Amino acid sequence: MDVRSCLRLVRRHWWIVLVTLMVAVGSAALITVRTPPRYDASVTFFVTTPSQGVTDAYQGSLFLQQRVKSYADLLRSDRLAQSVVAESPLGLTADEVQRRVSTSTETGTVLLRATVTDTDQTRAMRVTESLSANFVELVQKIETPAEGRSAPVKIEVVSGPRVTSRPVSPQPTRNLVIGGLVGLLLGAALAVLRGVADVRLRDAAGLQRVTGSPLLGEIPFEAGAKSAPLIVGESATSARAEAVRKLRTNLRFVDVHEPARAIAVTSALQGEGKTTLSCNLAIALAEAGWRVLLVDADLRRPKVADYLGLDGGVGLTDVLVGDVQVGDVVQRWGDKSLLVLPSGSTPPNPSELLGSKAMADLLLALRESADIVVIDTAPLLAVTDGVVVAVQADGALLVTQQGRTSRTQVAAAARALHSVSVRLLGCVLNMTKVAKADAYQYEAYRIATAIPPAVPAERAASPERRTAAGGVNGTVDRTQELTRLPR
Repeated sequence: MDVRSCLRLVRRHWWIVLVTLMVAVGSAALITVRTPPRYDASVTFFVTTPSQGVTDAYQGSLFLQQRVKSYADLLRSDRLAQSVVAESPLGLTADEVQRRVSTSTETGTVLLRATVTDTDQTRAMRVTESLSANFVELVQKIETPAEGRSAPVKIEVVSGPRVTSRPVSPQPTRNLVIGGLVGLLLGAALAVLRGVADVRLRDAAGLQRVTGSPLLGEIPFEAGAKSAPLIVGESATSARAEAVRKLRTNLRFVDVHEPARAIAVTSALQGEGKTTLSCNLAIALAEAGWRVLLVDADLRRPKVADYLGLDGGVGLTDVLVGDVQVGDVVQRWGDKSLLVLPSGSTPPNPSELLGSKAMADLLLALRESADIVVIDTAPLLAVTDGVVVAVQADGALLVTQQGRTSRTQVAAAARALHSVSVRLLGCVLNMTKVAKADAYQYEAYRIATAIPPAVPAERAASPERRTAAGGVNGTVDRTQELTRLPR
């Protein structure tokens, strides 16, 4: 994964970075507030020895540098800590004194620094004073020979003891900056990890790679599409309607030498918007002057009649079992060249019915009577109905909802079509998130048009009025409508 891909994942999951940053900064602030202030009291010792001449001075310096390392450990010894506690009771034990003392030396020098850190500024100073005095005495005792000669090493205090006026910890600015940096890095790592672990399809390029078919359209998500799914009325000038028209154009030029006249619209899972797209695609094709027949072949969960405001009680199922003729149940929708064949009653054996010879003969007849037949089918992974219908059509259109279906599920749906040699015309990425810049460009370029009614007047009436006016159960013969549509 390159840097650009990582940045894209971080941008996509920006909320993870933001939440992690807030948690890290908040934790740093909480730790800073709850940490008691600490003060440092320090003293610096100079270690020297009597020397004579340059050679002695050089050898003495090497000797003292080695001695200083030992004295650093001596400053934290049990013996010195016990002497400090015995000399001045400070409410501390010898172990507590040892934990508060730290030492440091500078390489190449004979300077030794002792630092006492405590939450009590006064106590830190008193411990340092007692420590420096007892340390000088302790070194003299240890280094003085038994014969009574003078000690070869001399310890002098050259700086301090002094205590800091301000706490050395906590440091709010440093803690918040470190917390922010840690939060950013951790948030970015979590965002990338989330993106890598996310198997859902989120872009058009991924959909094309998984299906191995061209992308014919990207339908943007609109909040009002649930209450007004069709691209009629006010929705006719929306970005979603324009995307469906673009899909219509791309679909007509997929293969100009062998155009598909019967198109099965399907999806991997239920609820990806295939039925809405089938209806809108049929409407868009009819607007362009094509004679279109929309067939609801999803016999288990039919929705076409509900979306279009039609009576779906009698339809495809009744035609296939021979109860009615197709011309008696086909219904015209609106003032366009769009006819609709609802699903009809729910059969006990949808797969067998859709795969029967009656279905093949019906599709053959419908191809001859309409320019384009759009067939809404069942999801591919739920049941086998969609594959059965797609085999009899001229090609299939696979609809995938962005951010909902996984790559594995889409790949399985594509394999189900390829395994029976179904011609996959292309794929559609549905309910995509449109960048604000793209949405603004469309809104700036759109033109004011006369808004047609959302539902044709004759379809807005109740089923009883439609029947009385010559609906599905009336005396109007719709058989001729399949051949008398204007070209």
